[in-house]
Amino acid sequence: MIPILRKHLALAIGVATLLTAEVTTAVAQPQAPFSAGQLRQDTDAIHALGVSGVQARVIAPDGRQSVAASGTADLNTGQPVSSDGYFRMASTSKTLVATVVLQLEAEGRLSLNDTVEHWKPGVVRGSGNDGRRITVRQLLQHTSGIHDDLPGYTTPEEYYQQRYDVYSSGQLIARAMAHAPDFAPGEGWAYSNTGYVLLDTVIQKATGHPAHQEIENRILRPLGLDHTRWVGTSPTLPRPHAKAYQLFGPDALVDVTDQVPVDHENLSFVTTTRDENVLFRALLAGRLLPARQLTEMKQTVPVSVEVQQLWPGGRYGLGLAERPLTCGGAYWSHEGGDGGYITLNGVTDDGRRSAVVSMSEARGDTVEHIMSQENAASSLIDHALCGGGGGAH
Repeated sequence: MIPILRKHLALAIGVATLLTAEVTTAVAQPQAPFSAGQLRQDTDAIHALGVSGVQARVIAPDGRQSVAASGTADLNTGQPVSSDGYFRMASTSKTLVATVVLQLEAEGRLSLNDTVEHWKPGVVRGSGNDGRRITVRQLLQHTSGIHDDLPGYTTPEEYYQQRYDVYSSGQLIARAMAHAPDFAPGEGWAYSNTGYVLLDTVIQKATGHPAHQEIENRILRPLGLDHTRWVGTSPTLPRPHAKAYQLFGPDALVDVTDQVPVDHENLSFVTTTRDENVLFRALLAGRLLPARQLTEMKQTVPVSVEVQQLWPGGRYGLGLAERPLTCGGAYWSHEGGDGGYITLNGVTDDGRRSAVVSMSEARGDTVEHIMSQENAASSLIDHALCGGGGGAH
């Protein structure tokens, strides 16, 4: 829902408890392009931090796959993690939203320079907010200055009280409008979920259909992503899935699997490591956008100091993040974290090598724990994309 660091610091979640059971598996197809043992080692390293369940999938340029899973999907039963398990896509769905917006631009149905006021008259006003000065491009790139004030829980009690709450887009936007902007449009960078709530409404205004329907028709069906689904206000996930856990203190590990995402219009997508790999490979290979729009998507700006802690050297385009590789060059991604599920992903610039790692427990009680989990997952992505010499472009 929001960048992992901000999400975790906002939640008072504590140290991991001992797992009741653990299972580690690794599968690599014949002639895998890089060490399946390395992938297993990297998933085990994440699990060893206290993350209950980890699954990862790497796809090589020739389509061969390496898969690994570590830990348990259920702390009560010790059920092993499925390498085909569903998880909440969370903020990775912003890449889907951005792709649809850029498709609409390619069709001449909107312009990235259109103002928010043009599409949603009178909506972005008050407390110094002015939709006449904010463009669609700025919403996509988190440079609008719109302050984020989405509801969230910070204690187990709040989770149980709020987990089934449903908010309209109008309610979420109104919360943001009660605050002054973080900065003048175009003069800074701050991650804004509210900006993407507004983009959902722009898509609906431009097409006459909800954003999730346009995503399904324009991206999911053409790519055959049958395991990426919008579940709306349903608080549950399809099976199989690992249960998601969050820590609210040293002795407060809570199963937070069941909940309605605050921005259910945008964030209620579930997916698998296979589908997420296919999505990013198709996007960077130019199968979803014309060359001009893909180039626009990859025009980046520096992220905030806070997010630089998570993404050293990272930059942000239009619904797509750019991060450097240790072997040279860079990769493209958009991680997602919400309700215990944290997912990192990456694809090389040509779309030929990709990796996804999904974790079903968040360690967010301290910056040290946040960074150790983020760094371990980032290392897995880096190893996978640099393996076999496919990382530099």
